[in-house]
Amino acid sequence: MAQESKKRILSGIQPSGTLHIGNFFGMMKRMISFQEQGELFVFIVNLHALTSVFDGETLRRNTISAAMDFLALGLDPQRSYFWVQSDVPEHVELSWYLSNFTPVGLLQRATSYKDKVAQGLPTNAGLFTYPILQAADILLYQSDLVPVGNDQKQHVEMTRDIAIRFNNSYGEVFNLPAPDVDENVAVVPGIDGRKMSKSYGNAISIFEDRESLRQKVMSIVTDSSPVEAPKDPDTCTLFALYKLFACEDEVIAMAQCYRGGGLRYADVKKELLELIWDLFRPFRERREELEADQAKVLEILDEGAKKARVVALETIEKVREVTGVRYRP
Repeated sequence: MAQESKKRILSGIQPSGTLHIGNFFGMMKRMISFQEQGELFVFIVNLHALTSVFDGETLRRNTISAAMDFLALGLDPQRSYFWVQSDVPEHVELSWYLSNFTPVGLLQRATSYKDKVAQGLPTNAGLFTYPILQAADILLYQSDLVPVGNDQKQHVEMTRDIAIRFNNSYGEVFNLPAPDVDENVAVVPGIDGRKMSKSYGNAISIFEDRESLRQKVMSIVTDSSPVEAPKDPDTCTLFALYKLFACEDEVIAMAQCYRGGGLRYADVKKELLELIWDLFRPFRERREELEADQAKVLEILDEGAKKARVVALETIEKVREVTGVRYRP
């Protein structure tokens, strides 16, 4: 296990669409802050995206876009491992080994899979076995902490279960990771009140242009309470989003306005629009620079994959040895 002062912290983000503020608060902002706290492993999980993205050009575009977003927001490739999942083939190799230690019943209990089935979304074997590849992502780097939202906490617990089964057969090969959940931003609501998600079409992109941002913010769902009526901030999607961007004093003052009556939702939306725009303003220039020099972005990803693969090979070589897949003396 890594030293306490140098914990391995790992998380990935799926390029199934344009990254949004739910991604930012739920994962990206936290991962960037972890650069000071340990060995940071951040990657674009493009293989996972294949469960829902079936157009090659779209996946290529989204993968590069996600990398540029991360770099623009402050991820430093010199202080982290930053790569694209498919550039390290050991992810897929390890997922096959782990699949032989994963009960079908465990996969059937995955709430994320059951939720998609219940919503009538298209399902496939890749989506069903998604937790195995995710376990490979985590275990390949002997991760200590995996920052996730509440909806992904179960997958880390499943990873532990799979690792324990493997270790019971072959010895202490894998470190057992722990989920790290920030309860304050475990679920970021979309403009329709449901969890913000690319698949729901309810997301606000991180680098949304000004007019598109205005339209989305002004369309955030609210109730039909008259202006003069007191309102409950704790049940309001608009207030939940406002809390993410406003300072503590502003949040307290806004909550008082809600409860006191006389509040116009349109005024709150206008204020939220400016808060969102101002938060990401400092990063827009860097994002534009990266867009204009994508060769540099590819170079960063190539170097990141080389660094990551050195670590991955340490694990996979041990797995090949203990399983007997490495059969030559």
